[in-house]
Amino acid sequence: MTATLSSATNELTSVQKTQFIKLEKKLRRHVGQAIAQYNMIEDGDKVMVCLSGGKDSYALLSILMLLKESAPIHFDLVAVNLDQKQPGFPEHILPEYLDKLGVEYHIVEENTYGIVKEKVPEGKTTCSLCSRLRRAVLYKTAKAIGATKVALGHHRDDMIETLMLNMFYGGKMKAMPAKLVSDNGEHVVIRPLAFCKESELIQYSELKRFPIIPCNLCGSQPNMQRQNIKRMLNDWHEQFPGRIESMFTAMQNVVPSHLCDSELFDFANIDSTSGVINGGDTAFDPVSVDAPNTNTNQDYQNSAQQLNVVEVK
Repeated sequence: MTATLSSATNELTSVQKTQFIKLEKKLRRHVGQAIAQYNMIEDGDKVMVCLSGGKDSYALLSILMLLKESAPIHFDLVAVNLDQKQPGFPEHILPEYLDKLGVEYHIVEENTYGIVKEKVPEGKTTCSLCSRLRRAVLYKTAKAIGATKVALGHHRDDMIETLMLNMFYGGKMKAMPAKLVSDNGEHVVIRPLAFCKESELIQYSELKRFPIIPCNLCGSQPNMQRQNIKRMLNDWHEQFPGRIESMFTAMQNVVPSHLCDSELFDFANIDSTSGVINGGDTAFDPVSVDAPNTNTNQDYQNSAQQLNVVEVK
């Protein structure tokens, strides 16, 4: 199936249309791979797509709608936006956009903005409290509408940034999971954009001309640690192309025996009879630097093609 051009993309030049079609196919392939590898969406699922008004969640909804058309399994999509009652929030934009798409949606109104401004001192980071409040409302909404999966718009770069944040400031090797049970233990949270690059989502958003709604809370905090990590990773990418890809590949190739967490690996019972474990002690050997591994995608591409989700024609 070829990419579908919306009324906005119909106004693109012929060169831009070609770019758009290639980019949309690529994003569909990446999302299909993530869905297949982590079994994110199953037959009969009701997927609640959390729509913030930002580029990532718009792209998530757009790609999932395309995949729904071609998938042999049946699943429903419901877009949900949380109106946090930020001053000046353009309440009309999302309903008008979603009405044009013809997708089922709910606008949930909760004054989480007021709570955050009341509880967080001026100059302090608001994201932690804001995120917890949003999650609570969204989980409550998912239960109310009978959603079986909650889809979030976090992408590959978000996941890497979270890993670095937890390493630098939290003392943990922990990132955003592609699929996990929600904080309250009642929902399965999925991140279908897990294999998508932010730069490609930015380009897709510009070509699709999504009606972006900025977040006044986050946008007013330029010195957040996440922004510092993002700048650092962007600098690395410019100086050492391929490093970000290698980091994400590493997140999928964890070797517990060569770290230091005794909860993950039984170091205490290793003795001379244990044999060589994962190559042995190679700490002082030269590091073998390979190009980012793209061939491993074929394994889960094959699985995804069994669902006719990944193959785009």
